[in-house]
Amino acid sequence: MKRRTRTKPFALAKMMTQLTAASWETIVHRSALMARGKCTPAEYRRMVIEKAAAAQAASVALLTGRRESAVLAPFLKRARANAKRLRRKS
Repeated sequence: MKRRTRTKPFALAKMMTQLTAASWETIVHRSALMARGKCTPAEYRRMVIEKAAAAQAASVALLTGRRESAVLAPFLKRARANAKRLRRKS
């Protein structure tokens, strides 16, 4: 029998907070790039491709019956990576 792992009671709330912060940071950086006219076509493509990839991974997690935190994880991972990458770029 497969044993279910327990999640911490505030894991989902913590993930949502982290996702919000990383997303805001990414939006600010990308908006600044666009305002300065320095946003490359590769960055625009990345915006679309990363959302599609995260949505696909989240859909798989949802359809396989995994926890809510597993559904948010792909979005959080990509938002953090973008914020870190764009922070170095600025």
